[in-house]
Amino acid sequence: MKRVVVPILLLLAACHREQPVVERPSILLVTLDTTRADAIGPEAKGVETPSFNGLVPRGMRFRWAYCAVPQTLPSHTSMLTGLYAGGHGVHENARHLADTTPLLAERLHAAGYKTAAFISAFALAKRFGLARGFDVWDEDFGANRAERNAQETTDRALALLRQPSSQPLFLWVHYWDPHYPYTPPEPFRTKYANNPYYGEVAFMDQQLGRLVAAFQQSADNKPVAMIFVGDHGEGLGEHGEQQHGNLMYQATMHVPLLIVGPGVKAGTSDAPVSTRRIFHTILDWAGIDATNSLRTTGNEHVVAAEAMKAFLDYGWQPQVMAVDGTRKAILAGSLELYDVAADPAEAHNLAPQAGLSREQRATLRDYPIPSLAAAANATAPGDAEERKKLASLGYVAADVKPVVRKDAPRPADMAPLFPILDEAAALFVREEYAKSIPLLEEILVKDPHNLDAALRLATAQSALGHDAQAVAAFERAQTIAPDSPDVRTYLALHYAKTNDWKKAEPMLEQVLAQTPDKVPAIEALAVIREREGRVPDTLALLQKLYTLRAPTGDELAHLGTLAMQTGQTNVALDAFEKARAAQGSAFRNDLELGVLYLAEHRFPEARDALDRIPPSHPDYPMVLFKRAQVAVLLHEPDAPARIAAAKQHANETTRELIARERLFQ
Repeated sequence: MKRVVVPILLLLAACHREQPVVERPSILLVTLDTTRADAIGPEAKGVETPSFNGLVPRGMRFRWAYCAVPQTLPSHTSMLTGLYAGGHGVHENARHLADTTPLLAERLHAAGYKTAAFISAFALAKRFGLARGFDVWDEDFGANRAERNAQETTDRALALLRQPSSQPLFLWVHYWDPHYPYTPPEPFRTKYANNPYYGEVAFMDQQLGRLVAAFQQSADNKPVAMIFVGDHGEGLGEHGEQQHGNLMYQATMHVPLLIVGPGVKAGTSDAPVSTRRIFHTILDWAGIDATNSLRTTGNEHVVAAEAMKAFLDYGWQPQVMAVDGTRKAILAGSLELYDVAADPAEAHNLAPQAGLSREQRATLRDYPIPSLAAAANATAPGDAEERKKLASLGYVAADVKPVVRKDAPRPADMAPLFPILDEAAALFVREEYAKSIPLLEEILVKDPHNLDAALRLATAQSALGHDAQAVAAFERAQTIAPDSPDVRTYLALHYAKTNDWKKAEPMLEQVLAQTPDKVPAIEALAVIREREGRVPDTLALLQKLYTLRAPTGDELAHLGTLAMQTGQTNVALDAFEKARAAQGSAFRNDLELGVLYLAEHRFPEARDALDRIPPSHPDYPMVLFKRAQVAVLLHEPDAPARIAAAKQHANETTRELIARERLFQ
């Protein structure tokens, strides 16, 4: 028996030695923002996309691919985590992915890949949490811009591809162009004058061709894998939705998806798939984990998705989708069911006649609806400038927890209100309050329980100094939500800037007792504490505030001044140095820095700070006095001359200080 076993073991060992080592491919992921499934590819009508079309014969195209959420940030988060939004917690734009959620780039980086991302819009900015694991993260949109076009992004990506590397590369390139407003460059602007959305798609396709050619050339005959996918579509007026984010019909949920690379058979798959499986497919190519990969195109049976913006912002019905084959169910208070192959316009609701599969029912029943408190906590803290950037891209989330009720409207029934909501929110964020007021009043006529609109209306009236109208609007908001901490917060903010500011103090204290991290309440109470002369309390509030949002240079300088008044030298030094870095030549607190460094016996730093101060400084006699002290302590040869200059230019304050200064004796 042993004589039989030994040769077999030797044979197996020889076979094992002869197995070829599979080289891991470099991987390109291209996400096509706001691109409908019918706007790109060989079946698209009215638009030419030769770059994408030329890739189709080389890979597997999925005819029924669906995004996980019809908004940019949560959709990309699903692609980069492999999770539905119910799993990763990012349900709409301007939210933050938890640092504990593993990301695709982290897995690839740990496996030896060089990782790089080129982002085309602020909606995916680093601050929202997707940059972890990337060696290169490029979101340089230029000064005061929130986006860049496909050519600019491609140019930056091509510069990276020209750099030699011994590692396999994972490159993610995000194109933003088909996003509203549609402004394609020439010649696409003229060619698609009647449909500029298609012009944006065609321009993006041109740049896609440049990118793919450079990526393949950079591989130097080594294996490559590529994925091209839409993050969501665009309504273009279908079902009353011009853009995206509010509804779950095919125009915004059905996206293009093409994969090309090792182990992928060329052809077309009719299996419905979720774009979240991009995560698993890339891990498969990288040799990390083949589970749920699209390289094996088996149906995941039921594809789920959600659209929670209207629920989280206005308290309307939450929306969940479940696709089984060509049957697509949408649950939003009531049920809709469509055969998307036979009825692509989703004009005939089959729910009254046809039943759901068991798996569809289970998906709709079990899909986790986000808690409003958790969703609010996931909001990425940002300043007014960042909110304006998102508004310029068409994204403005509500700032308040909505009123949820059983008889809440279905988003589909409220479609005529979408453009008014978007315009009113954008005007409000841009601080065009007078223009926003009539739109907010119109919203409240059509949606009387819309707390976000009620509070924006009250805040707009307050900002314009319309005290009586503001108080009336706040009373209306209290009627909608009597126990809302948001109403108390914004009413307190109104009082805080009026002669009735003392009314705000107990209200703000109550708000912060319930929600200690409420940024507007901390800001307002800090102003009141400073007005009351309670400097240590003011300083403590501001220090907490700046852990929740980034301070401006002016705010840092003010923080330094308060810390200096309370004798907290290290806090003051840190604040002033950060302010100097932020303000550059506009920094005006070098005298304070010099005094603090001198007190800390850090004489070279004191010298440098004082030497930056020009003679035009209003307290230049004090500058000369302090600089003379530093010169003596550093044993500088010109110390006598500096003492003489301090005496010559002394004022009433410094003259007495000079007379008593032992260093000058």
